[in-house]
Amino acid sequence: MTDTPASAPVSGVKRIELTVRALVLGCLLAVVFTAANTYLGLKVGLTFASAIPAAVISMAILRIFKDSTIWENMTVQTVASVGGAMSSIIFVLPGLVMVGWWTGFPFWESVLICVFGGVLGVTFSIPLRRALVVNGGLPYPEGVAAAEVLTVGSRGAEQTESAVRENASGLWVVITGAVVSAGYALLVAGRVFAAEATKFIKLPASLGGGATGIGFSMQFALLGAGHLIGLSVGLAQLFGLILAWAIAVPILTSPETIAWLTANGIPSIATTLEPGAAAEELASTVWRREVRLMGAGVIGVAAIWTLIKLAGPLIGGLSSALAANRRRQDGGVLDRTEQDIPINIVAGLSVACLIGIGFILAWFAQGNPTLAGSTALLVGGGLIYVVLIGFAVAAICGYMAGLIGSSNSPVSGVGILAIVIASLLMLGVLQLAGLPADPSVIAFALIVTAIVFAVAVIANDNLQDLKTGQLVQATPWRQQTALIVGVIAGALVIPLILNLLNKAFGFEGGPVGIADEPLAAPQATLISALARGVIGGDLRWDLIGVGAAIGAVIIVLDAGLNAATRGRMKLPPLAVGIGFYLPAAVTTLLVVGAVCGWIYDKAIKTTRFADVGRRMGVLLASGLIVGESLFLVMTAGVIVSTNNEAPFAMLPEGSTWPAMLSGIAVFAVLTLALYSWVRGRSAKV
Repeated sequence: MTDTPASAPVSGVKRIELTVRALVLGCLLAVVFTAANTYLGLKVGLTFASAIPAAVISMAILRIFKDSTIWENMTVQTVASVGGAMSSIIFVLPGLVMVGWWTGFPFWESVLICVFGGVLGVTFSIPLRRALVVNGGLPYPEGVAAAEVLTVGSRGAEQTESAVRENASGLWVVITGAVVSAGYALLVAGRVFAAEATKFIKLPASLGGGATGIGFSMQFALLGAGHLIGLSVGLAQLFGLILAWAIAVPILTSPETIAWLTANGIPSIATTLEPGAAAEELASTVWRREVRLMGAGVIGVAAIWTLIKLAGPLIGGLSSALAANRRRQDGGVLDRTEQDIPINIVAGLSVACLIGIGFILAWFAQGNPTLAGSTALLVGGGLIYVVLIGFAVAAICGYMAGLIGSSNSPVSGVGILAIVIASLLMLGVLQLAGLPADPSVIAFALIVTAIVFAVAVIANDNLQDLKTGQLVQATPWRQQTALIVGVIAGALVIPLILNLLNKAFGFEGGPVGIADEPLAAPQATLISALARGVIGGDLRWDLIGVGAAIGAVIIVLDAGLNAATRGRMKLPPLAVGIGFYLPAAVTTLLVVGAVCGWIYDKAIKTTRFADVGRRMGVLLASGLIVGESLFLVMTAGVIVSTNNEAPFAMLPEGSTWPAMLSGIAVFAVLTLALYSWVRGRSAKV
């Protein structure tokens, strides 16, 4: 992977970079992508990188200004991208509702958690820019792709007529994908089509007699997400799905296993169900209460393995950053493309954020009788934890984003490790202060983890954006300023959307919403369960241990497969864990999306428009995600304002086979039509 895009910016173009119009447009797009990512993350535990669609939209809109430049478009993309990335905080914050500490999301408390953690993510990643972005030798796939899109489509002396056509076509692809996705979601909301097709069965005695199920969700947002994650990750998730539903669930629900567990006094949720329970009740309960914990073990081990592999490169990168900083201090005037925000301002912003975090933690502790007497210990320990763990995860996530991309970076694995560490430290505090393990202790651990997670997700996205800036010769300090603006824009939107979705649908394990269709929020569910289990002492470590053992085997398989195929084939352990953990209907469609994307890319690989077609495919996937996600956020608003759980219903309640079959048929036809249409448009550019 080279560090220079196909067509570098022309040196004679007037430099217009950090402008008010760019910041305003970037904030507006940040609201859109934050809303879309918030819904997608709560639904399936995945978010998507919004840099490329934001860049395309920016170029189409700013084209009306004759003096717009590639750097101004990059500013828009940076603000929008980091605002969308900020939505990943929803992997932790809903946990406070799930454990019963919050009934909703208090606006200013939620905003300040996001802002202070997010700005720390920016300041912690600034010293890493030269080591990981400039000299790190990392591919930064999404950063390079965004730079390529900006270079091809931005106004400038080098721009060709085909670039203008591609930019216009790209905008229409995003819009068309969004309209089709939202339109199909409207028909699902109207009960014309079923949302998913599922079937649970009991296996014959020859196969153990256990229960299992299979599901297929019809959601274009998931199809788009599958396209973006790629075939390798998609197949790894399929492997996790098979492990969970074809092996773990049938074994744990078989009569022989249940009898053996009962005889040996080993706890099992299956032994608490009524004899002869229906296949759906048996399989779904065992998966939700036990198999998911195995998935958590797989994810945890995979995350630890990732950190171990990164230790050497990370230490080398930090050493290089410190050495580069000393050289810059001795060298006088810096080249414009090496001008970061001055280190004294970086330090001042970091200290200000830590003071703000200290006030949040002190306010929380003082407001709870159980914790009030240990405020100093909790605040001091919390700040040390945020600084040490926060900087470590900033470096780790930045490196992982450079290695495999922001969308594929296992930041949720870091969050899982962070909550386990925070919960174990809280146990130490309980021992030192003689405090009881009540809900306030769990809530405090979740708040500290939320702050660290904000640091992680922003660092994960920032270095990708800084790579784009390096390739288009942007000024780092201007881009870093835009990053901070994006953090604030995203933070202001998140609690509003979370409250809306909570009131309309609710979250799994939390209060019931008006529509009583709880969002899975898989990471938040897992993180809150881990916090409760560690602090309460009732966590099923045996199940997590089984998952950890499975994860270790997968790591060995991945290494062997990678060596045998010389890197052509992989089995990403974290992706396997996610497939283990997500609902089967969700994982199935993610796999379908990954396969569709692979087929599409393979079909255009040898054509003259292969590069254009590949970019158009990414834009289609992004449009599919944005359209359905925004429609469902809007639906939540309608549900709350009308107090009607099904405001768009056209048919009576109750899924039928005709609705399922017709939904599958229309979904398949639309998918084929969209990919064919995008291929045709790409050929005309």
